[in-house]
Amino acid sequence: MSDSHEEMLGDASSGPTDSAIKDPSDWVTGDEPATAPQKSYLDTLAREAGEEIPASVSKAEASEHIDRLQQKTGRGVGDSDE
Repeated sequence: MSDSHEEMLGDASSGPTDSAIKDPSDWVTGDEPATAPQKSYLDTLAREAGEEIPASVSKAEASEHIDRLQQKTGRGVGDSDE
C-alpha cells in the first residue's frame, strides 16, 4: 500500500472487564478489514478527538482505537447521555 492518498477516518471509560470478552489481538477474524459499523463509529470518535486514523485498519485495530478514543472523548461504557 504505497498509495499516498490513503483514506483516513476522522478528517477535519475503560472497556468491559468481563473475562469472557477476548482481547482483540486474540480474535480469529481480527486481521480482517474493519466492519462498516466500526469504521463509521471510529470516524465519529476520531473527528471528536481531533485525530486521523487510516481507513484500512483491521477489526482488532479498529476495536483498540475505539476503546482508546472512547476514553479520550468521554464516550462509551456508562455514557447515558445519548
